[in-house]
Amino acid sequence: MTVAYWVVASLLALFYLYAGGLKVLRSPDQLRPMMGWIDTVPLRLVRAIGVLEVLGALGLILPPLTGIAAGLALAAATGLALIQVGAISLHLRRGEARLIGLNVALLALAGAAIWLSAIWL
Repeated sequence: MTVAYWVVASLLALFYLYAGGLKVLRSPDQLRPMMGWIDTVPLRLVRAIGVLEVLGALGLILPPLTGIAAGLALAAATGLALIQVGAISLHLRRGEARLIGLNVALLALAGAAIWLSAIWL
């Protein structure tokens, strides 16, 4: 179980560090080609989502790695799952059902991380 958690958590952390970092650091003009929804939400919300994604990625890795407050990994995985639920609902409201494949995969990985961290911790 430990190996499975680290594989899932590492994949999620890499993705969310990248995606969250882009949302935090790039301008709206740079984000627009990748994220068509950027103009439908306030920039502050996009930045907040990016910060939450980076914090979630760190929360998946650092607490179990250090052994300090390892239960935060469960909270981080749950938060990342909730971000994907929001992303799926945003895409569905915009009529972009064909674009939710990645979101569904990330939601499934976050669900696996929730389950593995609940058993492992």
